Amino acid sequence: MANKSIKVNYFFNVTYQILMLITPLITAPYLSRVLQPDGIGRVSYVESIVSYFSLVAVMGISTCGQREISYVQDDIEKRSEVFWNVKILGFVVSGLTILVYLFFAFFQRENSLLYFILTLSLVSNFLDITWFFQGMEDFAKTVTRNAVFRILLVVYIFLFVRDKGDLPIYVLGQGLSVALGSASLWAYLPRYIHKISLARLRPFKDFKVAWSLFIPTVAIQVYTVLDKTMIGLITGGSFENGYYEQALKIVKLVLTLVTAISAVMMPRMGYLFEKKRYEEIHTYLYRGCRFVWFLGIPLCLGIIMTASNIVPWFFGEGYGKVVPNLFVHSFIIPVVGIGNVTGIQYLLPTKRQNLYTCSVICGAIVNVILNVILIRRLASVGAAIASVIAEITVTSVQLFFVRKELSVARILREGKHYFISGAIMVLVLFPVAKYLSSSIVNTLILVVLGVAAYFAVLLIEKDEFLISNYKMVMKKLMARR
Repeated sequence: MANKSIKVNYFFNVTYQILMLITPLITAPYLSRVLQPDGIGRVSYVESIVSYFSLVAVMGISTCGQREISYVQDDIEKRSEVFWNVKILGFVVSGLTILVYLFFAFFQRENSLLYFILTLSLVSNFLDITWFFQGMEDFAKTVTRNAVFRILLVVYIFLFVRDKGDLPIYVLGQGLSVALGSASLWAYLPRYIHKISLARLRPFKDFKVAWSLFIPTVAIQVYTVLDKTMIGLITGGSFENGYYEQALKIVKLVLTLVTAISAVMMPRMGYLFEKKRYEEIHTYLYRGCRFVWFLGIPLCLGIIMTASNIVPWFFGEGYGKVVPNLFVHSFIIPVVGIGNVTGIQYLLPTKRQNLYTCSVICGAIVNVILNVILIRRLASVGAAIASVIAEITVTSVQLFFVRKELSVARILREGKHYFISGAIMVLVLFPVAKYLSSSIVNTLILVVLGVAAYFAVLLIEKDEFLISNYKMVMKKLMARR
């Protein structure tokens, strides 16, 4: 464990998560013009349907596998046994799901070709072993392999997707890049595990744990994917889904910078929990909350202040409604970040997934109720509002559950400097953003000005988190010289 740096793993996991999102963001200006809001909306709607099958195919098995591997990462015999038991269970569940999905796709008249092509998404779930390397706290492998396929996907899109009729070609490229990325990771496995005897195989012994982790995953899916389905059903068209999807892409990419630390910390917390090092766990959690405030607040406010400038030049004409969607969606960044600390980094590794499940079910119920009310009145913006309130509900319930172990007041105090700095950043950007026209250069001016204002105030406040990390980076740079 001593050789596994949280900062290095965070860097690799951020890179991995960004790679998963960067392709649609890099290609968004091009695709938004080629495929138009209607085409983007069609893909978004079909993917939302397929994601329900993907949800069943994964069934909490990835989270279960990552957690169980984290407990035994120092023992090759035990981790080999955990891997094969978890993966065989995954093969059975995802294999059956693929068969059911193909039967479903056969009877779809509208967008039938897209449904069949997206079988590749389920194949990637069948092959996926990313969870194993995350449990081992080895994030470098997943990054290097997936980077190649993501870069190839960008090239593929610009070469072969030329007009609206190339929608199936676009979806095919997406599916192949993910499936091939999942398959390629198997080449690393012989270094980490070995074969075990058939007598030691008990794949269904983890079913109960996987099922308990599947329930919160379903609830999370309700307020992350059901939004798109309900937008399509209630509005009766694809355009509102197109606006919603484009805003969500930007927010998800930015959110990655905040939430990537949770995937890194979950196996570390599992390891510390197994060793009964509880004080160390609490220290990491408070530090995690400060990290969320440190990044989450300026990213949230930064999107709000730059959205009107970014959208026109980035997406082109016809995407004006993306702006209010971005305004609303940006608030989930710090909220989800804190929720990840209490839920992903604490409740799940400490085997209290029942409390985690309760929190996300509360969020799902709130989301569905508000979607029915708000989508009818505000369309995609209503769905965005419902999502934000649902995430606030989830985080609030989790904070209530951990109130006796973690001080909620202290968690809020950790963000004091960052709230002040963020507010001053807004005051600096507001008059400037009001008069700058939409362009790449002007967006960069706003970003640089915002970053400068934010960090300048933190330096004036002598923020310990910023200064200590700055000294650490400088120390390492000097040591290399």
